[in-house]
Amino acid sequence: MTAKPFVMPAPHPRERRIIFENISRPDYDTSLDTYLKHGGYESLKKALAMKPAEIIDVIKASNLRGRGGAGFPCGAKWSFIRYDDGKPHYIVVNADESEPGTFKDRYILHYDPHQLIEGLVMSAYATNTHLCYIYIRCEFPEAAKIVWKAIQEATAKGYVGKNILGSGFDCDIYVHQGAGAYICGEETSLLESLEGKRPYPRIKPPYFPAVLGLYMKPTVVNNVETICHVKHILRLGAEEYAKMGTPGDGGTRTMCVSGDVVKPGFYELPAGAVTLGELIFDICGGLKPGRTLKAVIPGGSSAKVLRADEVFKVKVKGADGAMEEKELKVLDVVMDAAGLTSVGTMVGSGGVMVMDDTREMVWALNNLNQFYAHESCGQCTPCREGSLWMSKITTRMLDGGGQGADPKTLKNVADNIAGRTICAFGEACSWPTQSFLAKFPEEFDQAAVGKE
Repeated sequence: MTAKPFVMPAPHPRERRIIFENISRPDYDTSLDTYLKHGGYESLKKALAMKPAEIIDVIKASNLRGRGGAGFPCGAKWSFIRYDDGKPHYIVVNADESEPGTFKDRYILHYDPHQLIEGLVMSAYATNTHLCYIYIRCEFPEAAKIVWKAIQEATAKGYVGKNILGSGFDCDIYVHQGAGAYICGEETSLLESLEGKRPYPRIKPPYFPAVLGLYMKPTVVNNVETICHVKHILRLGAEEYAKMGTPGDGGTRTMCVSGDVVKPGFYELPAGAVTLGELIFDICGGLKPGRTLKAVIPGGSSAKVLRADEVFKVKVKGADGAMEEKELKVLDVVMDAAGLTSVGTMVGSGGVMVMDDTREMVWALNNLNQFYAHESCGQCTPCREGSLWMSKITTRMLDGGGQGADPKTLKNVADNIAGRTICAFGEACSWPTQSFLAKFPEEFDQAAVGKE
């Protein structure tokens, strides 16, 4: 059975839909026939006529960064795999989309699976990989069925499997469903889970996936959206793709906007094409009537929060080429990797959570703390004990049992988690506490007084 068509709202004039171009079509469904009618697998044919090294050079020149959160340059990651080392190579697609505030990849899985498959076969050809896995979280059961059906369709027509399109290149793809653990969004945890083990992150070094990945063999782990971009880079050319974005961050980014805006949803925009203010007040229709902006988390739950009235001092290149310092308001921050990094946060997975003046910051932080305490894998003591400790403190503060030392204790706990764990989960759970305390000290001081 073909998945029921999903029609996106008409694009905003600032959007440039590439990844979501097909889904925007009113007659589009997930069948292979429909995909082929709209140019499907033409980029694969182009790729198979190229040398693998040439494809990697094109991806590097496109300035494609990973869209899963870390933002690592995709071409550089692929180049870590030695093409002719004589070892089996693997590509694992991270479809364990579980960062709070992020909801883009599931739409690709549900409504345009062949786009992912085409990009994946092209990626496999470039890295001399003959076996790929798509790791999908168990909360997306329908997505797993849809993607697996698409793989079978593509295999039957020669786009996956043996001797793809007569090229002599073989590549098989399998779907693996995870058990729904947030920690499996971390690449080495995902690999442990895929091997059938408890998803404890591996220590890097030596367990960099490109060296010792799945089954201790060279492995590439990429996000769903990242792999889909590969198809469009080959279709458009590296130069045109790179020009859509900013230096070092090419192409489009999908921003998932949730919270207190009139038009929440996901928007595909050229990287760096809009500021935070334009995203909220133009593209998303502004705040709900009668409300004012209080805070924004710009890149998924682990990104440091921005206060609406903040003003930053950043260094920019002046007209004469020399670096100069200027003041930058929050709403003028450019929504790309460099712009958000310059103000102390990150673009992450593109999950933009908007909070208006009705939101209590202790409540917001407690919501995040409860999530991270629940999702810690428990391998590292600072994370296992610290995430739960922070959750207990903010819960008590929220329930009116705050104590005077609570803000100081929270900061101390968070400071002793960050940088002291095997994987980045430690930073993910500590950064919200550190930033909320720094940006809204008055609310936490008030909650620390408790209720008589």
